[in-house]
Amino acid sequence: MLKVKLFDRWRWAVLVPALLLALPVAMVFASLFSPQWDVWRHLRQTVLADYIVNSLILAGGTGLGALLIGTSTAWLVSQYQFIGRRYLEWLLLLPLAVPAYIIAYTYTGMLDFAGPLQSWLRTVFGWSYGDYWFPEIRSLTGAVLMLSLVLYPYVYMLARNAFSEQSASLLEASRTLGLSPRRHFWKVALPLARPAILTGMALAMMEAFADYGTVQYFGVPTFTTGIFRTWFGMGNAVAAAQLAALLTSFVLFLLLLEKWSRRKVRYYHQGQKHSAPARRHVGPARQLLLLVFCLLPVVFGFLLPAWQLSSWALANWQRTLNGAFWQLVWNSFSLAAIAAVLSVILALIFAYARRLKEDPIVRLPVQLAALGYAVPGTVIAIGVMLPLAWFDQRIDLLAEQWFGVRTGLLLSGTIVALLLAYSVRFLAVSLHGIEAGLERIKPNMDNAARSLGFSPWQVLRRVHIPLLRGSVLTALLLVFVDVLKELPATLILRPFNFNTLAVRAHELASDERLADAALPALAIVLVGLLPVIILARSTERRMRGVE
Repeated sequence: MLKVKLFDRWRWAVLVPALLLALPVAMVFASLFSPQWDVWRHLRQTVLADYIVNSLILAGGTGLGALLIGTSTAWLVSQYQFIGRRYLEWLLLLPLAVPAYIIAYTYTGMLDFAGPLQSWLRTVFGWSYGDYWFPEIRSLTGAVLMLSLVLYPYVYMLARNAFSEQSASLLEASRTLGLSPRRHFWKVALPLARPAILTGMALAMMEAFADYGTVQYFGVPTFTTGIFRTWFGMGNAVAAAQLAALLTSFVLFLLLLEKWSRRKVRYYHQGQKHSAPARRHVGPARQLLLLVFCLLPVVFGFLLPAWQLSSWALANWQRTLNGAFWQLVWNSFSLAAIAAVLSVILALIFAYARRLKEDPIVRLPVQLAALGYAVPGTVIAIGVMLPLAWFDQRIDLLAEQWFGVRTGLLLSGTIVALLLAYSVRFLAVSLHGIEAGLERIKPNMDNAARSLGFSPWQVLRRVHIPLLRGSVLTALLLVFVDVLKELPATLILRPFNFNTLAVRAHELASDERLADAALPALAIVLVGLLPVIILARSTERRMRGVE
């Protein structure tokens, strides 16, 4: 029978913050015990079916698009030798730096009726309004395309790793059995890479479920836009929380489905080492074809949007590069820096406590707290607002009864609420990196430090943190950029008259001031390049180790 020391400072150091971080999601599901029948009857008769169908199509279409783009490009760059392949290995990651709502604003400006493409077509062919048909970018199909262009790197990264790690002996065995390279892909390579590909596809679908900026700007009714309308339009926070609970159920079901799909799938490499298969050499014509095919996602997912944003920003910099912009930069960067530091501190405590205490009292709360990354920002914002608003109301009531003063909002609508939401949302990002770094530190180092009289806290501070410097800096940067790009949680929880780059870009784009939105959007994209560069370098080192 497992015996644990309940009153242990490390267990309490995990249990208390982990339960606090799990509280927002718990509050969202607790709202189901107070059903708002009138609101739900109205939603069912009007828009609920649209919310469900559009959300499922959006997530499914994005997952399929990411699967097709990510898997095909990953197979080509890992299996074929062609001109530019070495650069495409990391260029294909660049769309990760562009938030979906920013690429949506950019393509709307380029493809709308007054945009440069349609204006050029009318000039060249002498057309006028109504003389021709042009696909509507502001649609559900357009939203799926925008999300696929920026989320396919999730599938690409994992699929490329899976293909590169497959042994050359598998290809040789396929050839001896008479399989062509195409049949080898479908019969051997793809099934072996399926777990990694499904994981990347699930990540892309979860991001699609969580998206707000793109679908709101395109006018597509989904769960995320419905939550905003129910809360701010109908003034019913409880019904909005219940919609959020339904959305979270879809996301959790997706997670369980992804795990279920891999429940009996186990693949092993024989032996201690394996050689990566040599890349196939093809003729100049096919090299050019492969180059163009792999360049298309980079061009449409990063280069074109970055070029358009840069041209808008350069054309308007004298009007937009002012004191208000630098205030936005300060607000965004300071908020992201504080959230990143807080998230990494919590991750260090959680990861080190799990290293010290391998028991359910530590393991389960950490796993529960790390689920926040799978929960949409809109849901977390509502889950944060409900308990903080309740707390503020009780303090205000007690202060008025006892002292005759009104305290107002102490926590909700403040930076504290934002930091709590960011910690819930992005703890898993920093925790994953810190735990991976700790796993590379041998337990013998802990034992040696403890034999010299170091306490566990001293071991963490004087031994592990110096060794984890690279992991800590990477985790800080990843959370920093994620917070910088976060839109729905910031929109709901930001203090009055407090804007960030993401919020300001959203406001300007919603007012159809796309050129004015270019500068804050471009700043987000440029900062977002930093973790992509780090990711590309780490992936390249890992690939060299395999090859």
